[in-house]
Amino acid sequence: MKIEILGTGCAKCQRLEKNAKKAVKELGIDAKVEKVEGLDEISARGVMVTPALSVDGEVKVKGEVLNAEQIIELLTG
Repeated sequence: MKIEILGTGCAKCQRLEKNAKKAVKELGIDAKVEKVEGLDEISARGVMVTPALSVDGEVKVKGEVLNAEQIIELLTG
């Protein structure tokens, strides 16, 4: 599984990345959490409000900072 945090590196983006890593650790799954910071790539994915969270190439959340429990629900749900 590939989880990407789309954002320019602001505090909200950093918090979402931290929460995603916590969720992956709590679930004990084999997943990579990566950051995508290039504005061209972010906008090419249809994201105009950051941060955004993408799972296996599909943008799931835009403009929100989910907590670890919400990310767990999104990944298992």
